[in-house]
Formats: sequence, structure tokens, C-alpha cells
Amino acid sequence: MTESRAASETGRRNVCKAFTRDRSGATAVEFALVAAPFIALLIALLQTFLVFFAQQLLESVVQQSARLVMTGQVQAQTMAQDAFKQKVCDQVRIFFTCGGLMVDMQVASAWSSANTGMPTLTFDSQGTVTNVWQYNPGTAGDIVVLRVIYVWPVMLGPLGFNLSNLSNGNRQIMATAAFQNEPSS
Repeated sequence: MTESRAASETGRRNVCKAFTRDRSGATAVEFALVAAPFIALLIALLQTFLVFFAQQLLESVVQQSARLVMTGQVQAQTMAQDAFKQKVCDQVRIFFTCGGLMVDMQVASAWSSANTGMPTLTFDSQGTVTNVWQYNPGTAGDIVVLRVIYVWPVMLGPLGFNLSNLSNGNRQIMATAAFQNEPSS
């Protein structure tokens, strides 16, 4: 019995040594350990890039749209709210849906009272925004604040990475322009 026990222990040691020396599956195991976090990082980077790119595009479009108001073109054409929203939408069709754009334009009595903050959105039971937005391009010399808001759909990223800032899991992005209308000539 002692010989068989010794042989069995020697056999186990040989199997253990062979197992620890065998490197044929090491690359696959290492890849499996690194692949999930690497893919999660790539998804997080892509999602972050898209959100910041969309934000920058919205900022650019708001500056261009504000120029239409500031120079009096909107007032001269007596452009209605829907027509102005369409002008904004025409510039962002690639990245945004027109139905999701919310345009708020207000006249402020002074620079200190200009409302440039992010509005709190209210939603109905279907998830549609129910806020009522103002549209007042003002007249020559008025201080105007133009805010364009969009609810950006966000995927919950791997490893808990999440860019949402709304309770429904999406991200509210906004661009603002505060300016004084040019005097009419």
C-alpha cells in the first residue's frame, strides 16, 4: 500500500508540474481576462465622444441661430416659432431629430436677470416633454437669451458607466446664447 500511495503522490506531482508548465492556453486566458474591461472602455469612450460631439454641434448651431435674431433677420421676416425652430433643425439634421429639439427664446430686462440656466424638464406618462417654451426675439436693443435643449438617448454602459442626468436614463444637453439685438438701421 505504501508503494501505491507513493506512486499516486508522484503521479499527482507530475500532473501538477505538467499543468503549471503548460502555456498553450495562457494567451487565450489572458485575452479573456483583459477583453471585457477593454471592450467596456471602448464603449465608454465612444459614448462620451458622441455626447460631447453632440453638445459642441448644438453650441455651434445656437451661435449661428442667435446671429439671425441679433441682426434682426428673424424680426424682419416676422418669423414664427415653428419657422425659427425649423431653421435651427435644418442645421442639425445629421445628429438630432427635429421633434426632439426644444427652443426657448426670452427677452431679459437686464443682463443680471437673464435666465441662462438649464431648465428642469417635465414629462408626461409617455415620456414626452411637457414644458412650454417662450418665443420672443425682441426688438432692437433688447437683451435676448436663446436656449436650445435636446434629450440625448444614452445607453447604460458596461461596468456602470452612465452619462445620464435625467430620471428616465437620458441626458439633457443644452446650448445657450445671450446677446443684445443690434440697433435697427
